[in-house]
Parts: sequence; C-alpha cells; structure tokens
Amino acid sequence: MKNQDNQNLEFIPHSRPTLGADEIKAVSEVIASGQIAEANVVKAFENAFARKIGVKYAVATSSGTAALHLTLLAMGTGENSEVIIPSYVCTALLNAINYVGATPVLAEIDAESCNLDADDVKKRITPKTRAIIVPHMFGLAADLDGLLELDVPVIEDCAQSVGACYRRKPLGTFGAASVFSFYATKVMTSGEGGMVVSNSRKIAEIADDLKSYDKRDSYKTRFNYKMTEIQAALGLNQLAQLDAFIARRRSIARSYIDAFKSLEIKLPREDPDHIYYRFITRMDTDTDRIKLMLSEKGVGCDRPIYLPLHRFLKINGYPVTEQVWEKSLSIPIYPSLTPKEVDRVIRVFTETIKQVR
Repeated sequence: MKNQDNQNLEFIPHSRPTLGADEIKAVSEVIASGQIAEANVVKAFENAFARKIGVKYAVATSSGTAALHLTLLAMGTGENSEVIIPSYVCTALLNAINYVGATPVLAEIDAESCNLDADDVKKRITPKTRAIIVPHMFGLAADLDGLLELDVPVIEDCAQSVGACYRRKPLGTFGAASVFSFYATKVMTSGEGGMVVSNSRKIAEIADDLKSYDKRDSYKTRFNYKMTEIQAALGLNQLAQLDAFIARRRSIARSYIDAFKSLEIKLPREDPDHIYYRFITRMDTDTDRIKLMLSEKGVGCDRPIYLPLHRFLKINGYPVTEQVWEKSLSIPIYPSLTPKEVDRVIRVFTETIKQVR
C-alpha cells in the first residue's frame, strides 16, 4: 500500500466468506464420521433449503452452473431452442445454455436496477424461445410481474439473492424453477455448490436423476454433479445464519448510503426487499482509476461484472448495459466486515471520490 496513513493496516478485500467456529465444528463432524460423499447431510440440506425458500423440492448440486444446466435439461431445452438472458451477467449462464445446445439471446437491462428489462425481453421473443433466465442482480429482485406476463417459462437465477424477496414473497418461488449458488463469496456458502428448486415434481426428479450417473437401471448421459456431505454441512450451518447475514448486509448498506448521499454518485436503489449482495456505486469518472486508487489505500473494489456478454460474443447494440458496465464499481459489503473496516471503507472511498472531482 502506497498511502502512508494506510500502509500498516490490513487490506480489506472486495469479497470474503463469513466463517467461524460453528462451521469448523460442522465440517469436522462430517469428516470424523467417515461419510463424506453425498448421503444424509445433503438430504437434510435439501429439505431445510426447500422449507426456507418455501418450495416443495430442492436438489443439491456441485455448483450453481450445474444447477442451471440440469434445470435447462429438465425443462426440455436443447437444440432449436432459444433462451433469453441479460448481457450484464457472468458467463456461467452462457455456458449452461451452450451445454444443452440452445441459442443464447441477449437482452438489455434496466439502468436503475441492473436487472432484465421486460420491455426489451418482449421484443426478443420468437417461436423458438423456450425460457427466460432471470438473474436477480446484486440482491435486488428483477421486474417479475413484467417478465412473468410474457408467457414464457421463467428460470430464476438466485445466485446473488438467496433470502431476498419480491413483493414480500421469497425469490425462487415465482419461476418454473430456480437455481442458487453457494460459491465461497456468495450470500451464504458451502465452498462450492448449488441448488435446483421447484414446485414441479417432474423438474426435481429429472434434475435429481441427471446429477449422478452411477447405479442406474438404464443408460443415458448423466453427470457427476453431486454435492458432498462436507459442503452440505457447511451449507446447513450457513443457512441457519442467513437472516443474520442479511441483516448485517443491510446495516452496512445503510451506513454507506448515509455516508455517501452527499457525494455526486449514484447509489443502489433503497428497497425493503434488497439484501445488498453487492453495493454498487455508479459515477461519471474513470472507474479503473478509482479502483486503483482505492486498492493503493487498502480497500479492494471491483467491477460488478467482469465483461458484459455482448462483448464476448462481439455483438453491438446494448447501450444501457455498456453505460452501466463503464460507470459501475462494487465496494466491500459482507457480514464479516468489522465496524472499523466499514468506517475505513467509508473514509477512504469518500476521500478518493472527492480527490478526483
């Protein structure tokens, strides 16, 4: 760190998991049992997660991408199918669509929420459209009313929004099926891991059948997408703390909003159902420069999305996505941030923004 005032302070990373003695105990007990491959703890995690979200079925997987792959297959999506997704999202969605041989169709986002623009999605629907994957970006629900009335099956991508709601109803309960991710820096973690949830018994049974290839009476292409008992033990422990995690995120977000409202930057939408998986700021300045300056002062920040998908695919025509991507910067917000770290983020961010004005 170059800045003298910060050179003796620990670097505050952009993201980190919230782990403690309870997680260590839960994982240790599984290891001590000798049963580490998928068994009763995974089933307990599935049941507990289904109850928490408020759905009938939950199928644990090895990752969120695996969950999405299985969901697309379970819904009959394949060649000659089109699947609509936002350009402003990570490549996992693109990968899952390519896995099943379908064609991805990129749509624009709403500038305020960073979520799919239902009006733009409507323009891109064709007779080949088989599904709309709806990520609830950064912990804020997408416009589900507008998307559901398009009469195309919706898959909710809740990788960044477990525990969030839409009109006070839990996300993951609106679509034909929904997927979750428990990667290390997600809202809750199992290290790696994911979940397919649905009220459709058929979708759940197909996903459960396809996630494991061994000990089957008939052959078809299946996968090795199982979750381990170790991951499930960690996930169960984190699930029990989910409400506390979200409360802490909202508390930090409140501190940031109060501290930054006098700055000439755009802050996240204030919404009672928002869980602030990311705290996204937007500014009319060089975000790469701001990111570097903050890093030199010991605060890790990042672009919320590494690159929009239309850039990877070399497609033009996504001006809203381009503008949001160019101007957005995500600052640290996670439950393990200490009050002193929150104060430091506020101080360093504020002085940096004022410095470049």
